[in-house]
Amino acid sequence: MATRDDDYSACSALVVDGNPTSRSILVGQLRDFGVGTVLQAARAADARRQLEFRSFDFVLCELHFSNESASGQDLLDDLRRNQLLPFSTIFIMITGEATYARVAEAAESALDGYLLKPHKATHLGERLHAARVRKLSLQGIFSAIEAENFEEAARLCLERFESKGKFWLYAARVGAELLLRVGRPAEAQQLYQAVVAAKTLPWAKLGVARAQLDAGQLTQATSTLENLISSDPNYSDAYDVMGRAQFELGRFDKALETYKMAATLTPASVSRVQNLAMMSYYAGHHEDAEKLLDRAARIGLESKMFDAQSLVLLAFTRLENGDRKGLQRCHDDFNRLIERQPDVPRLQRLADIVIALNLIQQHQFAQSVDAVRRLAKTVTSSEFDFESASNLLALMSQLAHRAIQLDEVEAVVGVIGMRFCSNRSMTELLAASAVAHPPFAERMRECQAKVLEMAETAMALSLSGNPTAAVKNLVLHGRETLNARLIDNAYQVLLKHRAKVFEADALAEEVQGLRAQYGLHNAKASLGEQKRQAGGLALRTGGTRPPEKALAT
Repeated sequence: MATRDDDYSACSALVVDGNPTSRSILVGQLRDFGVGTVLQAARAADARRQLEFRSFDFVLCELHFSNESASGQDLLDDLRRNQLLPFSTIFIMITGEATYARVAEAAESALDGYLLKPHKATHLGERLHAARVRKLSLQGIFSAIEAENFEEAARLCLERFESKGKFWLYAARVGAELLLRVGRPAEAQQLYQAVVAAKTLPWAKLGVARAQLDAGQLTQATSTLENLISSDPNYSDAYDVMGRAQFELGRFDKALETYKMAATLTPASVSRVQNLAMMSYYAGHHEDAEKLLDRAARIGLESKMFDAQSLVLLAFTRLENGDRKGLQRCHDDFNRLIERQPDVPRLQRLADIVIALNLIQQHQFAQSVDAVRRLAKTVTSSEFDFESASNLLALMSQLAHRAIQLDEVEAVVGVIGMRFCSNRSMTELLAASAVAHPPFAERMRECQAKVLEMAETAMALSLSGNPTAAVKNLVLHGRETLNARLIDNAYQVLLKHRAKVFEADALAEEVQGLRAQYGLHNAKASLGEQKRQAGGLALRTGGTRPPEKALAT
């Protein structure tokens, strides 16, 4: 039986308001409308905890909380950024008329609505009904997303957009997000640009920049973002994406300034404090980073939005400062995280780094060397990603700084460099991780030069009319180094010149095998674990990675 858009008996709602009178009024109005379950939260932090562990049909949230630094907008930003607000939830912001402009921006980002105080029950009812009608109208799209049938969901969105059917702008935004997810950034960019042409909206302009970034068009993305920030300097998501673009270009100082602006605009955002803290660390400002990382741990440790890599970097700064008690707290905090999520391999990998740092601090050097040797044995596995590489290199640098010798360390440093030094950004991040022992940092730059030389040699072969030799050369070096850039170059040359490549099928099979194990998905530099990109919508589906594209036949 179809769900009636005015039947709320099976619905649940969460009211978030620090004023007990306002909260009581909202709860009463929702119950009068027939909402089956209504819960309350007096603080944004309490609401965050509830929303992390259960879903609601409606969330009514006050924008300002008198005794908290976090606002309703901060709560909304963090929930969206970390995929904790499903499509089915209707989020309505409530505030006084004086802050209308901010609420309008919040409503646009949530795509549901806002309510100005003082309000009548009929006003709230209208907002709930309009938002619920939209959600029900697009239910087919949501169902396809929940089933992880992204291609079908994208098709339905494009169909709605092209026909200018009901809620076509919303469908366009969801469709563009899906196209980005399935690796079709050029089509996503076209869709965002069509929305900009039809109706200028900041999220559509930001979507163009995100699509340009995903397509590797970093300069164009930066230009798009500069224009957007110039016209809307308080659009915090734009600073997040600009920081990412500058980060990928290796412009760490500029990225640091951009992340500072984002954190200034939303000081209670755990994600943005972490971005700023990590960028400060990798830019070499360890004193500032230690303060920011400590703040991130204090305000976010109990939240799912907290990224455990922050604790790892905090542990490194505390080892450098000789803060034995602080380092032990990092160790204890990791134990708490693992108790809550015992089956997450990444948490255990990161905890192993902190355990080794603790051993170094306690001068248990033999045990710390054994721990590093265990970690070093994983450097050629497909699960060993860029984050693992930077942490292990930093750990080995701490040992080398203390003149603690490992016979095999030079070889391991070389393997890390050849595997992950694919571009300037990744190389300089690894060099920053090795700051405690400058020879390791220089080794990373030498490895990048070698990788670049290998890529250029293969490209010269291709341009000279010998794509078979180019592909074989790239496959050989890709297999030896496990470098994702070389492997992807082999894929691109084969894709472009397949008809001219001898034994193309056999080479394609080998390239696909290498891509599946060592491709760009685990060799991408990032600040901590990847979350939903700023400015995008949360596709809450279970988090499977998009499948590799097949070679054209």
